[in-house]
Amino acid sequence: MAGRVRTAADQDRFAAETGQFRRELLAHCYRMVGSAQDAEDLVQETYLRAWRSYAGFEGRASIRSWLYTIATNVCLTALAPRRIRVLPSGLAGPYDGPDRPPVQVAPGAVSWLEPLPDNWIEDPARTVIARESLRLALIASLQHLPARQRAILILREVLAFTAPETARILGTTTAAVKSGLQRARARLDDLEPEEELLEPTDERAQALLKGYIAAFERADTRLLEQVLRTDATLEATPFRDWYAGRVTCIHLLEAFVLGDPGDWQLIPTTANRQPAAAVYHRDTDLRLRAHGIVVLTPTATGVSRVTEFHDPALVGKFGYPDVLFTPPEGGNLSPETTGYGVRSVQRPAPARR
Repeated sequence: MAGRVRTAADQDRFAAETGQFRRELLAHCYRMVGSAQDAEDLVQETYLRAWRSYAGFEGRASIRSWLYTIATNVCLTALAPRRIRVLPSGLAGPYDGPDRPPVQVAPGAVSWLEPLPDNWIEDPARTVIARESLRLALIASLQHLPARQRAILILREVLAFTAPETARILGTTTAAVKSGLQRARARLDDLEPEEELLEPTDERAQALLKGYIAAFERADTRLLEQVLRTDATLEATPFRDWYAGRVTCIHLLEAFVLGDPGDWQLIPTTANRQPAAAVYHRDTDLRLRAHGIVVLTPTATGVSRVTEFHDPALVGKFGYPDVLFTPPEGGNLSPETTGYGVRSVQRPAPARR
């Protein structure tokens, strides 16, 4: 094919050959950069570059390998001037000081890791994205690797490209890929010990999520005791402090977070292939406003980690409204309200992309 691609037939052929990889490329970019929004932007840039160079693509590699070459290098370029994205547990050890509310980090002082809505990458026709490759703890650990080591590990261990294929994608040697993979594996083993998690569809995981939601909506610490493991941890962005141990976590929530029954309402969802919930908090006018996303790490013995992202904009990315409930004029609740002080609502389905 000579010259620049311009015809409708070329556009249709490009869309047919490349469109099927968009969701897995989004997952790849997310693993690289730790932000769903940034990943979406990088996928857009990948397809723009692919379209511009499509006329020169001569099939020397597969379309998939060609797209991953573009996407990986787009990510590496984007990562060069950026700080890594972290969770509070990536900054320091658990808080063990005086009893006080957690300390919020100044805006812009830290680049926070973000959750990935599962419905952004779900594709009923193609099962190509391994669940464990998107787990929140792994994504957090990946961000601590140098960018090229991160790319090598993902390409080799997650996407199963061979060492020579990975070398071609990164424009380096097979020996450099093997050396980089060895260093990345050793670093990752130091950062995050393996833990066997329950799938979000597992009945036990569903029960843990329901219990956590009920505990918050009822402000019931006894339910939290049944949900959390004794060694559970709790962290929330944009707060520097994080907490270890069920007793410590529950004390913090009871003292500074839970409030009264009805102050919170949570809608179950999934993120990073883990049970999650969209979180709403009741304001002084009784409106339930978007508060953020909470992601649970479920195991056979209870929830081992609770990670909350206090960013109202995330709720919209998961397909839910900014305001879940607005009271009638004057603030008087009707008889339809539940015992928790908020109107029963139909839980919306997340928007599909």
